[in-house]
Amino acid sequence: MSADLLTGDHHVHSTFSDDAHSTPAGNLAAAAALGLTELRMVEHVRATTTWLPGFVRAVRELDPPEGLRVSTGVETKILDERGTLGLPAGDLGVDAVLVADHQFPGPDGPWTPHRTARHLAEGGDPHRLLDRLLDALDRAVVHAAGRAAHVQVAHCFSILPKVGLSEADLDDAQLDRWASSLARSGAVLEVNEKWRCPAPRALRIADAAGIALVAATDSHIATDVGRYAWVRRTLTEVLA
Repeated sequence: MSADLLTGDHHVHSTFSDDAHSTPAGNLAAAAALGLTELRMVEHVRATTTWLPGFVRAVRELDPPEGLRVSTGVETKILDERGTLGLPAGDLGVDAVLVADHQFPGPDGPWTPHRTARHLAEGGDPHRLLDRLLDALDRAVVHAAGRAAHVQVAHCFSILPKVGLSEADLDDAQLDRWASSLARSGAVLEVNEKWRCPAPRALRIADAAGIALVAATDSHIATDVGRYAWVRRTLTEVLA
């Protein structure tokens, strides 16, 4: 494994997100103290978000130490099976869009984990449901590519345990299709410490397909920035 992967944290939230606790300056200080070389400041957004220019301005006004590159991103959920994203209109002004599976992409909008689990309990086909997720992710990445220079897939497959499924329910053909699609898109795939995904099996397939991997804590407090345990073990196993 390249040690360089662990010197970056490509998914860090600040108080601009309503569920985080540290300021951009606090996150920068934590990254600098660990000697990180890459830091991507990311915030949750919706179509109605209006504070994005203020976030971008706050990050640009920071003074990172030499050797630490700071970039910006927005994290948006996939809203439906067409891959619609909950992004504000107009120029986002950020370096990257992070596509996330916070809820399940339904035909009529986002399905909560409870609704998705109920659908399965009532006889819904897990394989077809997983196909729908993969198709929606594919379309969402295409949409995101039109809104920022870089696309990052955030905590991929984190939705599955919430609905009573797991990555083990994805068959090899589905994972091969997933990896081929991401490789064609040029999107990067984060290895997420908080949600511990994707699992080693999917990461091996992604690596074999030539997908760029980045480490991410998905931190919501500065004390978690750049601190890896599961990611370190997993990348060592997958990339050894």
